[in-house]
Amino acid sequence: MTKRPGILFAVGATVAGLVTAAPPAATADNGARPAAAKLTWTDCATKSAPRLQCSSVSTPLDHDNPSGRRITLALSRVPHTAKTFQGPLLVNPGGPGGSGLSMAGFVASALPKAVASQYDVIGFDPRGVGRSSPALDCVPGYFDPVRPDSVPGSPGVEEANRNRAGSFAEACGRKYPDLLPYMDTVSAAKDLDVIRQAIGAQQLNYFGYSYGTYLGAVYGKLFPERVRRFALDSNVDPDGVWYDDNISQDYAFDARHKAFAAWVAKHDSTYRLGSDPAEVEAAWYAMREAVKARPAGGKVGPSELEDTFLPGGYYNGYWPYLAEAFAAYTEDGDQDALVKAYKRFGATDAEDDNGYSVYAAVQCRDAQWPRQWNTWRTDSRQVHAKAPFYTWNNNWYNAPCADWPVEPLNPVRVSNSALPPVLLFQATDDAATPYEGGVTLHRRLRGSSLVVEQGGGNHGITLSGNDCLDTYLVDYLAKGTVPRGGGSRADADAVCAKSPDPQPLSGEAAPRSVPRTGTDSRGAVLHGLLGFRG
Repeated sequence: MTKRPGILFAVGATVAGLVTAAPPAATADNGARPAAAKLTWTDCATKSAPRLQCSSVSTPLDHDNPSGRRITLALSRVPHTAKTFQGPLLVNPGGPGGSGLSMAGFVASALPKAVASQYDVIGFDPRGVGRSSPALDCVPGYFDPVRPDSVPGSPGVEEANRNRAGSFAEACGRKYPDLLPYMDTVSAAKDLDVIRQAIGAQQLNYFGYSYGTYLGAVYGKLFPERVRRFALDSNVDPDGVWYDDNISQDYAFDARHKAFAAWVAKHDSTYRLGSDPAEVEAAWYAMREAVKARPAGGKVGPSELEDTFLPGGYYNGYWPYLAEAFAAYTEDGDQDALVKAYKRFGATDAEDDNGYSVYAAVQCRDAQWPRQWNTWRTDSRQVHAKAPFYTWNNNWYNAPCADWPVEPLNPVRVSNSALPPVLLFQATDDAATPYEGGVTLHRRLRGSSLVVEQGGGNHGITLSGNDCLDTYLVDYLAKGTVPRGGGSRADADAVCAKSPDPQPLSGEAAPRSVPRTGTDSRGAVLHGLLGFRG
């Protein structure tokens, strides 16, 4: 869960489909009330969010014991300015473990002013995350380089990775025995309702990405009468939580890595790594073998190399920068270029340690995971044979759940026929939340509408530069309208053309290094906030 800069890429899209109306806009006279005086908001403006305010709210650690210990959630807000007030719009970047404080400023600035001004756009750090208190950090520096090779080429390498994962689980249990039983999605969803009550709203509007879609769906299951408008982007498959969903990711990220190789091959005149995608992919695995034998700069071994290139599976705006480092190392032996790419895209810091600790705590508690290590080994071997890019790396990322010190819960069955129209967005080639999950959630939420980015492979697709997708989002937030049929896919209500792939940085003159990236494009800013792994 790391912060990632990105680049600007061009956009072209078409709008298709019909719309039907959802509940009308609420005003100060018909249901939505301005934020109550229960919270004290203080100025915490930034250059990019000059009207940002901050606050905090107390919530029960155990919602079944509301008079017991309490914890604190950090909040941010860009207040409404329009006469028409549609209530709070809670925003979440995913995870679990992602900080949402910066999301309020981003969403408020990325939406048209006429729409954003009608909402109190509210970000929050979920329990255990960031500025919420207490914040988890089970093993500081857990991902420091150089880690064992993720692919267990020998029993010793497998044992080293297995011991690392087991020691992480043990450390979490030792440091946070009182918190771990309450680190789960249901508790986080109930926290959303505490926020709703604290700001004096009868209902919530919600906009979530990635894991935030599952959090929103669980909230809707628990409190359907308190849902007003829910927009969900890049949807978790609720039927695969969480072991099966991660196996689905393994195949999908391998496909995105192949898409990256095809893009590099298409631009062979720039990168000179081959005009055949298979040749480029072979060159990448040869690079992996090289850093396995001798980590680049003493920092980038095979696991770190996977960490560095994984963000390209989330956002293709990173491809030109990753390709530059790839070519520099492969063609010129430039280790420094690879180290710079790792520092920019793969390295972790204390915020990431916190994010991973929460990720593990929530996913391991939310649902059953195999307790027999042979199940993990057998499944990973089988998947790796077909999808070698990410399978073992993802295995070890989740492996603490095999030894988690708290008994798992049963996942929430999110099927729901009591909600107003929910608007879903999904790219067909999304790797982190594969397409089938969006279709499944669409079926589970009766009356929802699904907008598809055909051929798109990014994770997090609205407010990222695609005008077609954003038109549907804006209409929904402004008027409550959702598309109903009219798309070119039988499983969707509307279809948008994908955003074009990026171009090489500067053609043949592109420097063989990793330059500083611009962060002024919406896509770059969004994916920096979303990070990855969730």
